[in-house]
Amino acid sequence: MAQPIILASSSEIRAQLLRQAAVDFTVAPARVDEEMVRDAMLAEVAPPRDIADALAELKARKVSEKHPEALVLGCDQVLDHRGALLSKPSSPEEAETQLKALRNDRHMLLSAAVICEAGKPIWRHVGQVRLHMRNASDSYIASYVARNWAGIQHAVGAYKLEEEGVRLFTRIEGDYFNVLGLPLLELLAYLTLRGDLEQ
Repeated sequence: MAQPIILASSSEIRAQLLRQAAVDFTVAPARVDEEMVRDAMLAEVAPPRDIADALAELKARKVSEKHPEALVLGCDQVLDHRGALLSKPSSPEEAETQLKALRNDRHMLLSAAVICEAGKPIWRHVGQVRLHMRNASDSYIASYVARNWAGIQHAVGAYKLEEEGVRLFTRIEGDYFNVLGLPLLELLAYLTLRGDLEQ
């Protein structure tokens, strides 16, 4: 019999992706101090991939300890720009600064997902996408941030590819679901293999 699935995230886009794939799940966001963990790992010069994976596991583990009977999915996404980690912008000014640093260059989005059962990780995957940003003008970046601040303040790199942010790019290499913050195809394949989703 299929186990209950819990999404340990308040991300509406991740929940929407699971709903659209007809996955039955509930939401129980993990309360973790992401900034503290990220800063500690950066101080140890941990690679961005490891930081995304560790944060996803931490979220899944925390909720899994309270719901040992369920499969708990934790997720995290980081942006790696030439070895520097970008976080969600804290102000429109910071969003503009991030976009100016990324323009006319390429960066990587790393989307980590970890499933925990009874407090222990049983599956993990980190999806990677390479994105090439065009040389957008200062005025376009300023107007883009002004128009879209309500949505992009919750997005690493200060853009949403599924919205106007797509106009910032010339090329994207990789799985679109990873851009949205969830390695969905790999997750569905694992749940199907386990028998939690119909073969």
